[in-house]
Formats: sequence, C-alpha cells, structure tokens
Amino acid sequence: MSTTRIPRPSSLTIRNLSDKNPTKPHQQKQNPPPIINALVSFIHSPPHLSQVLAQFLTSGHHHDPFLAGHFIKHLAFSLPSPRLAASLFSLLPNPDAFISNTVIKSFLLNSQPEEALAFYRDSVANSSISPSNFTFPLLAKLFSHLGLAPNGMLLHAQIVKLGFEEDLYVRNSAIHMYACFGHLGSAWRLFEGFVEEADLVTWNSMIDGCVKNGMVEAARELFDEMRDKDLVSWNIMIAGYASVGMMEKARELFSIMPKWDVVTWNSMIDGYARDANVALARGFFDAMPKKSLVSWNVMLALYARVKGYKECCKLFDSMIAAGVVRPNGATFVSVLTACAKLGDLERGKWIHSLVKRIKGSDVLLLTSLLNMYAKCGAMDDAKEVFDQMSDRNVVTWNSMIMGYGLHGLSEKAIKLFFEMERSGIQPDDKTFTCILSACAHGGLVVEGWWFFEQMVRVYDLQPKVDHVGCMVDLLGRAGLLNDSEELAKQVKGKPSKALWGALMSASKTHCNWNLGEILGRKMIETEPRDVGPYVLLSNIYASEGRWDEAEQVREVMRENGVKKDVGVSLVDGRGLGFDDHKSSVGKKRIVDSMLSEMGAHLKMSYGGELGGRERSLQRVSRF
Repeated sequence: MSTTRIPRPSSLTIRNLSDKNPTKPHQQKQNPPPIINALVSFIHSPPHLSQVLAQFLTSGHHHDPFLAGHFIKHLAFSLPSPRLAASLFSLLPNPDAFISNTVIKSFLLNSQPEEALAFYRDSVANSSISPSNFTFPLLAKLFSHLGLAPNGMLLHAQIVKLGFEEDLYVRNSAIHMYACFGHLGSAWRLFEGFVEEADLVTWNSMIDGCVKNGMVEAARELFDEMRDKDLVSWNIMIAGYASVGMMEKARELFSIMPKWDVVTWNSMIDGYARDANVALARGFFDAMPKKSLVSWNVMLALYARVKGYKECCKLFDSMIAAGVVRPNGATFVSVLTACAKLGDLERGKWIHSLVKRIKGSDVLLLTSLLNMYAKCGAMDDAKEVFDQMSDRNVVTWNSMIMGYGLHGLSEKAIKLFFEMERSGIQPDDKTFTCILSACAHGGLVVEGWWFFEQMVRVYDLQPKVDHVGCMVDLLGRAGLLNDSEELAKQVKGKPSKALWGALMSASKTHCNWNLGEILGRKMIETEPRDVGPYVLLSNIYASEGRWDEAEQVREVMRENGVKKDVGVSLVDGRGLGFDDHKSSVGKKRIVDSMLSEMGAHLKMSYGGELGGRERSLQRVSRF
C-alpha cells in the first residue's frame, strides 16, 4: 500500500452550506430495479465483475444517487477491499453523503484508516457533498484512530458551524474523540454543556475517557452519579480498576453487578493476570459459564509469563479438547514459548502444523516458532522457518543468531549477523548480546572484541551489563582474567550477579583462587539469597583442600536460609532437558559442587599415583 500523506488541518474542510439541517439521503421508500439486484448478485463472482461494472455505467444508473448508493454499498462491503468502490465513486456525477459515508465506513471496517483519510481528502473534503449527521462520527473515529488531534479540533469547529452540535449522536462521537486524544477538558465541556440531554452513550463515553486517561477515581464519581447503568457502564468501570491494579475495587463491583457477560469475566481475569495472581485468575477462568478466545489467551499468556510452562501446555490441550473456540496467533505464541522453555520439540512441531492453517501468519508468530526450534536444538527447522519468512524484524534475526550461538555454531552466527546488516536491518543492543554470547561459546576472543568495538563505535550503543557479562565470560574462558576483571570494573551502575558469576567461574576454571574467593564473598554480600555464589566458593575451597572453609560456607548458607530445593530432570524418548522448576540450575550447581569435592578428596588420597587411576579422577572432576 502506498504511503498516504497526512494533510494539514487547513486542507480538511467541509463545505459550509446554507442548509444546516442534517441531510437524510435515501429516505424515499423505493426498491432498486431488477437490473440493480441482478448486477449486485454478480458482484461476488470475480470473472463477471468487470462486466457488472460496465453494465452499471452504460445503463446510466450511476446518475441516480439512490441506485448508485445501493450498488456501491454492496460493492464496498462484498469485496476484500473498498478501493474499487472508491474508484467508482469518482465517476458518479451526483454523489451524496450516504455514498461517501459508505466508502469511509467500509475502509474503517477493513482496518484501512489511511485509505479512508486519502479518500476523504481527495474525493469528499472539497466537494459539494453536504455532510450528514453520520458523516461527523465517522470522521471523528477516523481522526482519533490516526491520532490527528488538530484535524479533530477542526472537525468540531465545523460541527458547531453547521449546527450539528445539538445532535446527540454527533456530540457523543466528539466526546469520545477528545477522550482518545487525551483532551479531557474539551470532552468535559461538551459533556457538561448538554448533561440534561445526555444518554447512556454520553455517560459511558465520558467514563471511558476518564478510565483511558488514568483518572479512575473521576470515572467512579461519574459512574456513581448515573441514574441508569447498563452492562457497558459496569464493564468500563471494572476494566478501569483492573488496568490500574485496583482489583479489590473491581471485585467489589463484580459482586454487586446485576448480571455479567463474557467481557466482565475477561476483565477480572485480565486484572489478576496483570498482577500475576495465577490462583485468582484461574479461579475466575474456571468459574466462567462460557469462555471466549480472549479468556483462553489471557490465561495461556499468564502461565507463559510466570514460567508455568507445563500448565500452559495442559491448558492448551484443554482448549483444543473443548473445541469451542479456534486458537489464533496469540494462542500459539504463548504455547510455543512454553514448548521452547520445556524443550518439547514434538509438541512444537504439532503447533507448527496448526500454524500452517492460519492465513497470513504475522512476524511475531513465526519468530516464536523459529525461537522454539532454535531452543530445542532443531536448527535446520529454525533455518527453514527463517528462510520462508517474507518479512523479518530485528527480533527474528536476533532469535536466529541466538540459536546458532546457543548450540556452538558461532561461525554461522557471525555470518548471519553480516547478512542482517546487508538486509538493512539495524542491529540493536539485544543483537550484540546474542553475537557476543555466540563468540563466548565458541571461544572467539578476537571476533568478540571486534563486535564489542563495532557496537560502541559504529552503532553508538553504550555497553550494558549483559554485553560486559558476555565479554567477561569470553575473556575468562580464554584465561584472560586480568582483562575481564578490568572490563567488569568499568560497568556503570550495579554489576549483575551473572557478570560477577562468569568472572568467578572463570577464576575457578583457571585456578585463580584468590580472585575467585574475593568475588565469591562479594557476591554473597550483595546476593545473600542466591545459591550460586555459595556453591562456587565452596568449589574453590574444596579445590584447595580447605575443607573447614568449605564447611563454613555451608554453615552460612543455613544461617541465611538458602535452601537447596529439589530439581527434577525430564528424560524421555524425545530428548533431555530440565523441567521448569526454578531450582534446576541451582541443583545442578550443587551436584557439580559435590562431585568436585569428591574429586578433590580422591586426588589428595591418591596424589602420588598416576596412570589410568589419575585419568579416571580427571574424568570425575570434569563431570
């Protein structure tokens, strides 16, 4: 679609006619002649469409506004795009507001606001068409959708000038428009000026405007003043409380509502989901008499966000088994995230087969699919998805680079980075985190330094903790501890535990016990609840045979209440991976620590013996 130039407010004028009454076209009670009905019946047949248009024009029916309006209405709402109806509009000798409104409305319903604006600007704004009371609400919706506040204010001026401000339908649309712009003062003046004539839509529009602009208490005052409330009024207020985390207030309203609908339930679930309150969100979800797609998607996204990956997959299975609603792209994004974290490649492939049934899958969905394959180690499948994507954003490229780096394919990651640059996509800070991590996994010190310099000098990106952490890891693995320590000291702000942990781990690997001990104690001081520093420090003491100090570390762990939670490993025919329990990494470190201590004990006991026994001990230490 070609880029549409947004016009200046002065170019969006509405002809000021002497007749200030709303025009009411097509009021005459007449039916279209049989030929029009016959032509309309062929609109749905593409092979006959050009013949239908030719017959309509040659018959002269386009001179009659009523017949032309009837025909264009069917043409605009029957085809995938209203562009043909807009083109036909320019051929009409006597178009009126009904026909122009029909075309604008069809563009809006097809989510083509820029096209609607271009049509209005080119074909309506400076024409002799007299606007109706249906014209202004359409334009108010159009300008609010595009965020054109100056044009909206000019529209209001024309409403007043042509005498439409007393029309309740027009006034309500203006209140809603100002609320969308965040101009609550203007909306309030309109509301107050005609409060006696206000209907439910007026009140709801004003309450909704307050809610959308974060003024929930003001919205509640208006809500309490309403003499009559409908379901929309209650739902707006509950959604408002949910949006700012005031769930006690939302639940209070929920309990006294005369009746609930699916929007009410979804607002409560969404509110608790925003607070990551899984138990209450699931309680409302299970209590719903009828669930919509939004209900399922909110719960699935919540489970994925709080790392309840198994529950996410189970809920998706229930959704499919129920068969009431059909999953969409948002559904699959949540489940693919869970599959990636669980390493569930078989389920991921099944989801892929379902994704193929969706027409026009978006970038987010395909990137989630690619990410799932990458994290499950199926890089060939990930590359296939990547190659088939017609549109890629920076996250797509980052996911692919990350996948290569994660599985030790550092050279491919570097090659893909250069392809990304050639494609015109600008690397961001996440891109450099991915490529530096790939260099660290591959031990590519020179390449890692080069990318680090590129990030700072070419792309003008300031190094963050993640970037320095990758470099510390890279330099530490190469034994360049002094360089990595100096780099870590240059980090602005509070260094992360991952950064110091990488340096400490490198100190242990390269037997720099003094540096490792200093870092370990520093990390325990700053992160006393993290099990990792205790384990690494215990490893260092054990490696030196300092068993008393190692026991002291364990005693400090007990005093600080650091527990070694049980972690579970999943082993099945589909592959190997840790479960989603947060203690898996910590448990693995504990096991590594114990094996390291066992190895050190054995080495001391048989220190003088070499040969096969020494090689066996070395294998135990590396396990």
